[in-house]
Amino acid sequence: MKNLFKILIINVLLINTSFGQVYSTQSGETNFFSETPVENISASNKTVGAVLNIATKEIAVSMKMTAFDFPNKLMQEHFNENYMESSKFPTGIFKGKIAESIDLTKNGVYDVTAKGQLTIHGVSQARDLKGKLTVENDKISLICNFDIKVADHKIDVPKLVFAKIAEVISVKSKYTFTPYVKK
Repeated sequence: MKNLFKILIINVLLINTSFGQVYSTQSGETNFFSETPVENISASNKTVGAVLNIATKEIAVSMKMTAFDFPNKLMQEHFNENYMESSKFPTGIFKGKIAESIDLTKNGVYDVTAKGQLTIHGVSQARDLKGKLTVENDKISLICNFDIKVADHKIDVPKLVFAKIAEVISVKSKYTFTPYVKK
């Protein structure tokens, strides 16, 4: 995970950017929920890396697909081997930029939209993700809820289990950023 985090830092930092303008987390949380009349499926990943450059408003989020924890280990195995093909596509990534003209150095609660690319299962899609960003002293929190259509990322669901997996998956993310300290 540390190498993945370093890649995030490099992607978000610009040559002229000072480290004081970069906030990060390695313990962000992303949850998803699939609801069908036959079965509900949920999972949580609490080791999500994210970086926010408050000067350029660039944001990058990266997570290992194998880090999703399911209540049922068989579901976890099927998720990684059959659907996400995690050995071939190990990470989910969002890279974008906050669209609103807001000053992220000032305390407050802001509705934001990050426009960028969401890559899951090796397929990138342009996305506008809406969220609520709270700036409070040296801490920035971001909550973002959105939906993902399984077909948009070419995730094949066999006909045999089609009724057990929703066509649209609900995703909830929560990140608390603190100033990045170069080690």
